[in-house]
Amino acid sequence: MDMERLFLTLPQFLVLLPSAASCYFTMRNQLRYTLLKTTLICLAAILPYSLLAALLCAAFPINANPIFLSSLIAFFFVFRHTVTASLPKCLAVYVGVCAVQTFPAQFAYAFDAFLHPASGAADLSVEAAFFHLGLSCLVAAAFAWPACGLFFRIVDCLDIPKIWYSTILLSSIFLIFNVVAVPQSYTTIHTGRMFFLFLLMEGCMLAILTAIYVLFYLGTTVILEHAELKEHTHLLEMQSRQYRTLQEHMRQTAQLRHDFRHSVHLLSSLAETGNIDSIRAHLAEYEARLAENTPVNYCANAALNALFGYYHEIAVSAGIDMDWHIELPEPLPATELDMVSLFGNLMENAIDGCRTVPQDKRYFCLTAQIRHSNRLYIVSTNSFDGKVQKGNDGYRSTKHSGSGSGLTAITAAAEKYDGSAQASNSETAFFVDVVLKI
Repeated sequence: MDMERLFLTLPQFLVLLPSAASCYFTMRNQLRYTLLKTTLICLAAILPYSLLAALLCAAFPINANPIFLSSLIAFFFVFRHTVTASLPKCLAVYVGVCAVQTFPAQFAYAFDAFLHPASGAADLSVEAAFFHLGLSCLVAAAFAWPACGLFFRIVDCLDIPKIWYSTILLSSIFLIFNVVAVPQSYTTIHTGRMFFLFLLMEGCMLAILTAIYVLFYLGTTVILEHAELKEHTHLLEMQSRQYRTLQEHMRQTAQLRHDFRHSVHLLSSLAETGNIDSIRAHLAEYEARLAENTPVNYCANAALNALFGYYHEIAVSAGIDMDWHIELPEPLPATELDMVSLFGNLMENAIDGCRTVPQDKRYFCLTAQIRHSNRLYIVSTNSFDGKVQKGNDGYRSTKHSGSGSGLTAITAAAEKYDGSAQASNSETAFFVDVVLKI
């Protein structure tokens, strides 16, 4: 076995390590396992593979590049298995990282061409191989901060598959171009001013790709801010509606309190005559008027209380039989906006599910209880027609292609606070169980 060739090809495959790390920078809230376990899975997959591939290239005169490119397909499935993000997000991040990491390879070929003008990409030198590995690590480090600090929010919140597929297309163009542009013979680079033009072209393309990702971030940030503003506006409308209901109730009770002395005189007169039936009838009418349009107080938080009142009214108008028991801790275990997102998606999905069955079969049970003094358990059960679509990443939406954004938002909100969310179903009922750490 050619040990020199083994030492040469091994760093070419170890480039998979910084590439793998780059894939997880934006997935910090989408990990299926703990960070330690994910790291061990990646190392257990990449290190033995790199060694075996290097041994194969050393034992036989095989070009490492085709083996390396084919391995990218296999390692995508490893990446997909270790994260909970949807397929479009996984593909967009993975292809984007692959596209960025082709540039260190191109600069390594240019460096090799400078050192060994008579060679080619199939015979990469040891110096160029380690230069490629080092440059890949530097590129991964350069993209680490914006990916971990900024882009992760887009991966967490943006659930529009068309946008993710468009980024896959753009990244693929740069990826394919760099794969095709690999200089098989360095003599072509040394023709005229090609060496300078090659470096200039690769530098400009890297700058253009980086600019595209920056514009993508800015554009999606505007989309997310618009969606957040819309959600805030909707919440304010619900609170305003609750406030008007409360005002109307106060006006009615004020009128009842004003007329109460007349009722006392009437009841006193009826009592003197012993007319018990009339007293009972009058008290029943008074009680009915007092209870009319009485706003229900579900919890102490004004925003959540308005949210519950809003969906309760929708459920009543849809003829849904409801059984709600809401007990929320103070302070809330999550931010007000995250709690609104969780309960809003939970109730909206449940009401939509109830509408798929006849009115006499519609029911929606919702319980939120504190247990063990440090856990908030939320259990939702609703009737539905039994029709579901499932994929490898869980339930799929029955309204559009892709995963259900409601369940995704519920899971994201729960896991953000060290909790969990599980969905299941029978032939007639859909269940969602959420646990939040207090």
